Amino acid sequence: MEITKGPGKESAHEESRRTRPRHVLRTRRAALALALAGAGALTGTAVCTGMLPHGSDSTPAPGPAASSGPPPTPGAPGIGDPLMPLAGNGGYTVRRYTLDFDWRAPRTPFEAGATISATATQALSRFDLDFAGNTLHRVTVDAVPATVRRDGDELVVTPARPIPRGSTFTVRVAYTADPTQGRHRDDAIQDYGWVPTADGTVVCAQPDGARMIFPANDHPSLRAPVTFHITTPPGLSAVANGRLVGTVRRPDGRTRWTYDSEHPLAAQLVQLAIGRFTFVDSSGPRGLPVRDVVPDDLVTDTEEYRSLTPDHLAWLERRLGPYPFRRYGVLVGDTDLPVALETQSLSVLPREDLLGDRVDAERNLVHELTHHWTGDSVAIRRWSDLWLSEGHARFYERLYSDEHGGVSLESVMRSAYEQHDQWRHDEGAPAEPGEATLFKVMRYDGSALVLFALREKVGAETFERIERAWVTEYRGRTAGTRDFVALASRVAGEDLTPFLRPWLYGAHTPPMPGHPDWRVDPVED
Repeated sequence: MEITKGPGKESAHEESRRTRPRHVLRTRRAALALALAGAGALTGTAVCTGMLPHGSDSTPAPGPAASSGPPPTPGAPGIGDPLMPLAGNGGYTVRRYTLDFDWRAPRTPFEAGATISATATQALSRFDLDFAGNTLHRVTVDAVPATVRRDGDELVVTPARPIPRGSTFTVRVAYTADPTQGRHRDDAIQDYGWVPTADGTVVCAQPDGARMIFPANDHPSLRAPVTFHITTPPGLSAVANGRLVGTVRRPDGRTRWTYDSEHPLAAQLVQLAIGRFTFVDSSGPRGLPVRDVVPDDLVTDTEEYRSLTPDHLAWLERRLGPYPFRRYGVLVGDTDLPVALETQSLSVLPREDLLGDRVDAERNLVHELTHHWTGDSVAIRRWSDLWLSEGHARFYERLYSDEHGGVSLESVMRSAYEQHDQWRHDEGAPAEPGEATLFKVMRYDGSALVLFALREKVGAETFERIERAWVTEYRGRTAGTRDFVALASRVAGEDLTPFLRPWLYGAHTPPMPGHPDWRVDPVED
């Protein structure tokens, strides 16, 4: 195990990845997209003049063939998710985000910018970005000032010239970020968005908090790679998803950190943390780089449980196959953050999770790690599919705990079974949440019970084949409840729809296979 202050030493494994030509080309392209235009606060609507061809900065304007077809129309302000109708945006796909943050001090506004490379999926007269709060300075599309207006969490952008279907375009947004921005939910999420620490911040963007950090296509089914450029004062470090590409020390003592997410990620899984950190390097199965990011004064106190990550990786790989990303680590949040979060490749856990009982600590560590197979790699198609993400994470967390000194899985599942009708009454069936009940207990223990019932129905061996097929077939893809039922039926060799539908959608809890003595408690209003 190697412990370093600030930027860590790069292993031979990392260096071999760093030198791959495709990655170098991606990094160079991202570096070309850094110029931010910004001056003069924007209020109301801004109207621009001038005109440049659409496409990337070095790409000629598309010819007549590219502009033929239906006339330009506005992109939809959401992708149609029934629970969050304005989440995400229609009319384009994001190819890459490049984010620039000039951090100054805790709870202090700072200058920021986002460069968004996108491809139009329709002829666009205008389009939306999900963007909440923050002081907006300037928006350009292909270097030409755009007309913009704000409508709640929607930033409506009208380019100087319509964007033809199939063409690429670049949006630059200059703004002042507010690291005090946060929101609250009355479920497991509680407070989210920017989460201040004594000397910096961590980010918890789930479910719709990324728009408080940067302009985004903010829905869990929409993913794109991200390049981060974060400038910090002397004595502070920065960390984000993926690989540390490099650091540059400036003459004034400030340091610019560059990270590459390496894989596309959903906006809700972005991590950006600043503080007085120690980077602790180790390795997992097959030399997988593992880097924990720990506040300086918590390194020793959290070491015992953090050091278990390689064992957790090996345990999950035996059940779900190879870890789906290029690296992993735990970010210790020195804050009163109420929950942990599976921010991609770098899970954030509150300090209290790592300072108490070992059984509880391992449950939380395994839960967030499991999400990297189910939720991060296999993304949910709609918010109503959240049971697939949280249910799997809870199931394997409970299974691991059963095997390592915790309460038995059967005991926990029997307790959940007894309460299931009440949860259905209060919070909706596992695959039928309301927006306000998304992160209630039904999506956790209640959804893990569905997986337990499936295992009891088909047997442990078939269940394990279903699980491995699920995370293998949909690795790096989006999937939903219908996909899971269809895959489970195919692997099991029988149509499981009549069995799973009542579990996922019914008003009452079905009988538990193999446990005729289990009873559901009566519902109380």
